[in-house]
Amino acid sequence: MSMTLSSSLASVDQAERAIEEYAERVGFDEDTRGNIAMAVREAVVNAVLHGNAYDTNKQVTVSFETTTDDLLVRVADQGAGLDPESIPDPLAPENILRGSGRGIFLIKAFMDEVNFRKTHPGTEVTLIKHRTPA
Repeated sequence: MSMTLSSSLASVDQAERAIEEYAERVGFDEDTRGNIAMAVREAVVNAVLHGNAYDTNKQVTVSFETTTDDLLVRVADQGAGLDPESIPDPLAPENILRGSGRGIFLIKAFMDEVNFRKTHPGTEVTLIKHRTPA
């Protein structure tokens, strides 16, 4: 499944609903679906806000697929690109009270693997959740 979304906050809600429905169809339990949905929400917020900077001429692509072992979600923007190493640690004392900067931290907490790839222009983040046998 693939979706091309506008660089707007409405797209965030659309992507979150879509992944939650998809994760249910492929057999993830309610708690895990909520975690996956939150991770995708954060990834799409980053793509819209930081990647595309709300530029209406740029889009966000979100795709979902499952393999025997995994759920893979890819979120790609068309912006300037992101260096994940440049993101400040949200748990560092100087960042604890900041109102933003926790999205990547949350994504990594909710997913089993998170990979970044520069796409020139833009960034693609791949979120992986392992499927566990029932």
